[in-house]
Amino acid sequence: MPSVIEERLKFIEGLSLKQGSHEPDSTFCVMEAVAYVAGEPWSDSPACACPVISVFLRSWNDALLTDADRDRLLKGLVPKLVGTKASKAVEKKRSLMAADWLIRVHTPAWLRLAGLTAQADRIAGLPEITAMAQYPALRAPLEAVREDARAAWSATRSAAESAAESAARGAAESAAWSAAWSAAWSAVRGAAWSAAWSAVESAVMGAHHAAWSAVESAAQAKLAPTLAELQLSALALVERMISVTK
Repeated sequence: MPSVIEERLKFIEGLSLKQGSHEPDSTFCVMEAVAYVAGEPWSDSPACACPVISVFLRSWNDALLTDADRDRLLKGLVPKLVGTKASKAVEKKRSLMAADWLIRVHTPAWLRLAGLTAQADRIAGLPEITAMAQYPALRAPLEAVREDARAAWSATRSAAESAAESAARGAAESAAWSAAWSAAWSAVRGAAWSAAWSAVESAVMGAHHAAWSAVESAAQAKLAPTLAELQLSALALVERMISVTK
């Protein structure tokens, strides 16, 4: 006979995850689904789940473009998130993992899309971020790459660029720096565990909503491989954060 949790999981499997938070009914975002499966009161901040991972997933859930994307990427995480609540020390480790990913993986991916391979390599080659004490040292190399990138973009922009190229480049610029600055400077100000979530909402998993909705299909096609790569990478990041237990 199936357990209550198994029955709830089966119910969730028959639905599509939706954007945003909801009133108690049969419409769930990913974290509301976690609360439901765990048997908790209706919430998108279930007590059984790590708050760091919860913030990440709420932003990711809402930034994804379609319900099909939410189902494909997030639904399988629901049972794994039950019971991920841990100590403050574990939360800090998980937050640093996420900030490290946004700076050294996410940002270089968009820089490469914009043709700034050397700048991407410089950021990807930074030491792994494992402690808050590293953040002040990041300011100089990130600022240097940012100025270098600005100069390169200015030099290469021209009227001859196609609409698709321009739109893809604009999305890459915005996605790269919204992530890097949000992750680095919020952490420097002491908000480590929440450092980069606004970047996730504005850029990472939604391929920068404003740019995506405004560009032509050719630009969308140009963005799509980077988006798909980062989605799989983010999924692996969440799995790694879940695996940290002490």
